[in-house]
Amino acid sequence: MNKTYSFNVQGRLHQFSNPIVMGILNITPDSFYDGGQYESTNKMISHAEKMLKEGATIIDLGAQSSRPSATFLDAETELKRLLPNLIALRKVFPELIISIDTFHSKVAQHCINEGADMINDISAGNMDTKMMEVVGSNKIPYVMMHMKGTPQTMIEHSHYDNISEDVSFYFSTKVEEAKAKGINNIIIDPGFGFAKNIQQNFELLNHIDQLSIFNSPILVGISRKSMIYKTLKIEPKDALNGTTVLNTIALLKGANILRVHDVKEAIETITLLTML
Repeated sequence: MNKTYSFNVQGRLHQFSNPIVMGILNITPDSFYDGGQYESTNKMISHAEKMLKEGATIIDLGAQSSRPSATFLDAETELKRLLPNLIALRKVFPELIISIDTFHSKVAQHCINEGADMINDISAGNMDTKMMEVVGSNKIPYVMMHMKGTPQTMIEHSHYDNISEDVSFYFSTKVEEAKAKGINNIIIDPGFGFAKNIQQNFELLNHIDQLSIFNSPILVGISRKSMIYKTLKIEPKDALNGTTVLNTIALLKGANILRVHDVKEAIETITLLTML
């Protein structure tokens, strides 16, 4: 957990040797856990402030749910939700690192124009082939996630010969593609819950250290997901303890960024593990 990584964010170099936290800020009505809670700008700003006070380094702003069978938004609809909130967030927190959770290149470009610092793309450019070109031309960090199919079809694509090897092979091609497009700051997300069943998620978690071969930060997003609440036979609202347990395992396996709903608990987990 002592390897130093750096982000070049709009000309500002951010270095970190200990793991950091990306706080989830969903402005969606239909996200699986917090849908509809932060649709108003005031509530969104208040929650962002809370996460920053608790220790988040990055806020990941998203306007489209990627849960299975979620309604698929076009770029124009997504922008109508995102831009007013992004502009407000940037005005209140001028130094904040803002990530935009989108797979639309048009959305990415408009948000970058309004001050977004990085792009978090669940499809790694597969759902919009112009995405990597947009990210590369703007010289910003890029989170690329592993997924097969789309959120609407991914349940049909959960067959793997060896999931950890298949995911590693996927990133071997995607990292080269991103570098060829001029993307220098690449972050790898194994994509827990995306085209993977519960057992596959746990197998992947047990082997995420294999992704260190790409010499890029590894982002883990398992916060309150079905691999926790379905295994424990509980609801997402009751899955914080399970999230903390799996985040601990992820950190011990080499995760560098935790993408979470609950920042305070994630920061406490990191703080305790860095004492080892």
